[in-house]
Amino acid sequence: MAGAADTAPEMRHVRLSRRRLVEALDQALCAPTLTALKSRVAQLRDALEAPRESLELRCPADEGDALVSLRCDVLVGELAQILDAQTVERAHYYLRRLKTSIAEVKTSGINEINLRRWKEYDGILTDSLWVLPKRDSSGAHVAEYWGNFVPQIPRQMMLRYTKSLDWVLDMFAGSGTTLIECRRLGRNGIGIELNPDVAQRARELVEREPNQRGSVTDIVIGDSGVVDLKPILGQHGIERVQLLIMHPPYHDIIRFSTDPRDLSNAPRIAEFLEMFGRCVDNATPFLEAGRYLALVIGDRYSRGEWIPLGFYCMSEVLKRDFTLKAIIVKNFDETRGKRHQHDLWRYRALAGGFYVFKHEYVMVFRKRN
Repeated sequence: MAGAADTAPEMRHVRLSRRRLVEALDQALCAPTLTALKSRVAQLRDALEAPRESLELRCPADEGDALVSLRCDVLVGELAQILDAQTVERAHYYLRRLKTSIAEVKTSGINEINLRRWKEYDGILTDSLWVLPKRDSSGAHVAEYWGNFVPQIPRQMMLRYTKSLDWVLDMFAGSGTTLIECRRLGRNGIGIELNPDVAQRARELVEREPNQRGSVTDIVIGDSGVVDLKPILGQHGIERVQLLIMHPPYHDIIRFSTDPRDLSNAPRIAEFLEMFGRCVDNATPFLEAGRYLALVIGDRYSRGEWIPLGFYCMSEVLKRDFTLKAIIVKNFDETRGKRHQHDLWRYRALAGGFYVFKHEYVMVFRKRN
């Protein structure tokens, strides 16, 4: 089930000498027979599973050597695959692949995922259906603000599309969920929030989160459609950000204020989309070329008609200099307005011929230029 890994406890890692480990794999490759090869691999596996006997592997071979952090279960599984090989050729194939994954680091340039060790990243979701069992409420995260999104969404976006110390711009900061995750992951974050009271509460929540990696987190009061982002970024010595996150109101499902600049107060869908488009236009020049925009949006139901708000917003983004990379469907079980009203909404759905909303979208776009 997608999302299960997102809440699983962190797997145990072991730090080993890169050079010593590669040498041990080379020795297995040079074994004269399959039996001898498996014997050396078994010795290596046993040393990993008995830490007191593998002290040498855990020490750098020399000053030029480096320690490499590996996930224990994945490494042991790769050694087991070699031990299960039925031919020397297949065992050599697995050994060389493992050796390459230890000796080399391969990343895409936009994140810190080592593709040579891709099996170690099962906490990063790659399916287009996200079934998250519950909202992360750890640390500074709270669910007191109507309309805030689950922290797992910005976390997943940052893991996929940023590196340490990259800059993230959230154009609808709300309660500061994105910036809290920035602190956890060592990213720098700027949030724009229209409502001064909400912005102040977000600052308080973000400051509650430990900042062990020294992230810069800044919340600015302003209208996302017109706020001058150049001096805001300039205060931090940057001209561009590496990830843009947008989680606008789902039109008027929740009225967040009485401010006419608030998208939730747009009188009609057309005006909402025009206001949303201005926000995209305002932020796009400050997103680095080739980097990503994550839009979190849901649909709405009005006067007996399903309004595909998510796809309308997708169309607005695609009118700009973006290509669509993914549409992720994320579940939600209850909104605050429907809490403890499951039977009522089921009756309404049966009587009205509609289906109760249980999902929203995370749409991922890549900026061309």
